[in-house]
Amino acid sequence: MKLFIGALLFLTSVAIAQELNCNVTVNLANLSISDRPLVNGFDIAVTNYMNRTVFSNSNWQNDKIDCAMTILFLTASSDGNFTAQVILTSTRAVYQSNKTLQMLRINDGSWQFIYQKGQGLVSNQSSFDPLTSFLDYYANIVIGYNEDSWNELGGTAYFNRAYRICNLATTSSFAKGWARSGLYSRQALAEDILDGKFQPFRKACYQFYYGVDYFENKQNPVDAYKAQNLIVAAINTISGLGNQVDFSSPVLRTFFDANSGTLVNYLSSYRDKSIFKTLKQIDPSHTAQYDVVLNSN
Repeated sequence: MKLFIGALLFLTSVAIAQELNCNVTVNLANLSISDRPLVNGFDIAVTNYMNRTVFSNSNWQNDKIDCAMTILFLTASSDGNFTAQVILTSTRAVYQSNKTLQMLRINDGSWQFIYQKGQGLVSNQSSFDPLTSFLDYYANIVIGYNEDSWNELGGTAYFNRAYRICNLATTSSFAKGWARSGLYSRQALAEDILDGKFQPFRKACYQFYYGVDYFENKQNPVDAYKAQNLIVAAINTISGLGNQVDFSSPVLRTFFDANSGTLVNYLSSYRDKSIFKTLKQIDPSHTAQYDVVLNSN
């Protein structure tokens, strides 16, 4: 009986400690029919890895974070070398609400890795593996963004882990997609979000999510307006960083790619529509969404 209870407690602690609820899908359309069997079961292997690996050092006490990975295979070879594009999303529950917010939407088009059908995936964040280190990196990014939304700068430990993985990757033969280049790289995302210049941005993001939580728990129209003011103040803080940070950084683009729709939803009834002019200036890639609100008045 004691052994049974001990085993039950152990299993319970493992269940509590794991952080992610990740839905993984694969798309093999770009692979030849003869190459597709090379990745049979790959989605199951990645799903098990993301949902069973413990990525934090402490016992995770929070709800699991819902996220999704869509893996579009681009090339394959019989020796086990693959390239893929990955679309990663994650969501966060709104406080005391049945609503959710999109936290991340990242389109990573440069994943190179080696895989043999039936291969077991084992996490070791102290060494680099082009397959599991990619998964470890994005697991830490997902958790870090989630924690930053609940506690000011709360995701720092996870971003540091992601950055350490980048350092291992950029000295490997699989550096493409990791090292800084082009509009997006894993190193640029992790490095910039840890840069002290981006701390005001991260604090503004925390205020933004707090404003959304406040709005969904409003008791009256005054509360709703106060919540909107929190969101607007966050956007104005970000706008004021123009001389300190590079607005083409993947940190800012990742935020707006995930939250431009949320901003429209929560601020479309705001009294001062000039906030959407500010948004057009700092987030021109979503101008069409903001113009819908500006042109409706």
